[in-house]
Amino acid sequence: MIFSNDQLYELSQLAFSAAHAAGHIIETHRQTKIQFHHKESSASLAGQVVTEVDHKAQAAILEILEPSRAEYDLALLTEESPDDGQRQEKPAFWCIDPLDGTLAFINNTPGFSVSIALVARNGDPLIGVAYDPVEQVLFHAIRGQGAYKNGHPIQIPDLDPKQPLILSIDFSFQSHPWLEHTRTGLHDIARQLGLDGSDIQFRTGGVMNACGILEDPNICYFKYPRSDNSGGSLWDYAATACLFHEAGAVASDIYGHPMELNRPDSTFMNHRGLLYAAHQALADRIIALHHSVLLHRKAGRLSENAQTNFQ
Repeated sequence: MIFSNDQLYELSQLAFSAAHAAGHIIETHRQTKIQFHHKESSASLAGQVVTEVDHKAQAAILEILEPSRAEYDLALLTEESPDDGQRQEKPAFWCIDPLDGTLAFINNTPGFSVSIALVARNGDPLIGVAYDPVEQVLFHAIRGQGAYKNGHPIQIPDLDPKQPLILSIDFSFQSHPWLEHTRTGLHDIARQLGLDGSDIQFRTGGVMNACGILEDPNICYFKYPRSDNSGGSLWDYAATACLFHEAGAVASDIYGHPMELNRPDSTFMNHRGLLYAAHQALADRIIALHHSVLLHRKAGRLSENAQTNFQ
């Protein structure tokens, strides 16, 4: 390990403070009129919208984390700043989304959060912090030291056969050409696992979508690969990947391989999709569902490319 347990603990405390500072700014501005504009670098609506609060929250985070960069020789990757490429050279980098779920924030609906991760150069997530400023809930994990919710160890329960299987996914999937095939596949998975049916719930905020799985294992969250620049970015998944690894859950690409959390050629995660599940048995069946999609597409029964943004 490139850092000792004590060093990771010290860095995690900085991440806690930074998340709370950003969360305070977000909550303070939640009831006010928000000024926002559109970025041109993203193919999806969620990725295009940025608010003044995103920038203020990021500034608060960086004020706290910046001294650690010099002390530990860390690089930086954030949603609201250009990628300078140093994450490929330094031993690790802070990976920050100051306001995940911006659309939810603008609409004053649940789903937005602060996400801070420390990622090793090889892509291993070392620290993951996700903070819900409305409910004042902080999820955190440190590599080799477990996963926690408000300081209490996370223990994932078994699947509940009295409850349905739920895919929690972004609103854009409503018009995805593979929606009905996915719906049918989820129904089959629920039957195989002895669950009470299945459903798809459309929500915004990928970080909170993932964190919900740690408390309700009947929920899953996954995205198919895409050929364009969409599907979320490194900062959307780095923190929750650490949480899931430490909680003993599954956070992978849609093929079941580790997420490429320091992808050199892009910050997007569209190329291999992603998958979050509380238990391996469910994850294996979702991987098989994706394989079924590929077979149907090859046979011409599904369109090859999604026609709408899936992010």
